[in-house]
Amino acid sequence: EFDSVKVIGIDSITEYYDVGLKYERLQELSAYGDRFVFIKDSIAKKEIVESIFTNYHPQVVVNLAAQAGVRYSIDNPYAYIESNIVGFLNLLECVRHHSVKHFVYASSSSVYGGNAKTPFSEQDRVDNPVSLYAATKKSNELMANVYTRLYGIPSTGLRFFTVYGPWGRPDMAPMLFSKAILSGAPIKVFNHGNLLRDFTYIDDIIEGVLRVIDKRAYDKEQPEARIYNIGAGHPVRLMDFISTLEEAFGKKAVLTMMPMQPGDVYMTYADTSLLEHDFGYKPIVSLQTGILKFVDWYKAVMLNLNSL
Repeated sequence: EFDSVKVIGIDSITEYYDVGLKYERLQELSAYGDRFVFIKDSIAKKEIVESIFTNYHPQVVVNLAAQAGVRYSIDNPYAYIESNIVGFLNLLECVRHHSVKHFVYASSSSVYGGNAKTPFSEQDRVDNPVSLYAATKKSNELMANVYTRLYGIPSTGLRFFTVYGPWGRPDMAPMLFSKAILSGAPIKVFNHGNLLRDFTYIDDIIEGVLRVIDKRAYDKEQPEARIYNIGAGHPVRLMDFISTLEEAFGKKAVLTMMPMQPGDVYMTYADTSLLEHDFGYKPIVSLQTGILKFVDWYKAVMLNLNSL
């Protein structure tokens, strides 16, 4: 049912990482013709966001825009407030005043902070973030909750768990490790490899987001502010993840063991039973399959972008 949908995309194309990759992504989207309209600007600019809503009258808003990265937030705190708080508020205000039927947004597994209980459940307390990035994502959930209660806007927050796959961010482990393995450079392995991550392949994330976007699930008299985990539900040891990459590339990595980084957590592990119950969501891509798809893409695209 999404075949005839028109999508308006906005991105400020910051230099947080190589803008060349961002423009290559946009080139891929050009295949959709006039069904995808791109606007190069920032959601932190109130008047820009307002003009988009006035001109295009969106029925559903999906906010995947944010200044990402836990470690980057240690040195660049203002970037997170501008994008993740001010930008988020601008979207909420426009959703409020333009009769949008459903507001969907990306939260993060980082809201669970250093919680010891696993798997992480939506019913767990999330009032102990260990990075500013995590604090902004928790703030987003609270802000959306308020707007749902005050203005009757159905909202859904999705707590993403370590997403990877083609066209991913180059500051994330799969891209960093791949570049290092192929070039023979050392990989920084934090907490001496004693970390677990619930690596979730991008196709599984997209499937979950599309199911949630479907507004029919929200045609209720009493709008709700919902929050769901979206992840693979299977934490992987960092060293096992590196081994899987090594096998896919057919080359060994050079490892440099490092201490735990400020703002990092030991484990992420999603309980996705609520999303499965409400939307029939179930991740299906194994780590081995996902890594092979990622490596094939990396060889075909990233090597041609002269990334190495």
